[in-house]
Amino acid sequence: KKGEELAVVDFIKAGYEILHKNWRFKNKEVDIIGCRNNILHFIEVKTTTTLKFGYPEEKVDKKKLRHLIDASAEYLFLHPQWQRIQFDVLSVTMLPAEEVAYFLIEDVYL
Repeated sequence: KKGEELAVVDFIKAGYEILHKNWRFKNKEVDIIGCRNNILHFIEVKTTTTLKFGYPEEKVDKKKLRHLIDASAEYLFLHPQWQRIQFDVLSVTMLPAEEVAYFLIEDVYL
């Protein structure tokens, strides 16, 4: 949750309007839904406090992306005004005694 909170602040600083946090459809969740430059962004946030098991973005697999896509389809059904969408993954690394590091992977697809 701390990583998601930091992500929201970071996206706002980058000019995004945050529309929803932890938006749910059935058993699927989108961490952040935001928009910038008339593009709707569905954002998966992964956070780690150690690199012992790899970087956070490595934990976003096909199943997680499929859930993100399925949830986005429902969101777009409810909000059909959006013409352009994008799927993004934000990796947040919070290592002890180091500054928080962000790594944004934009326009992810299967």
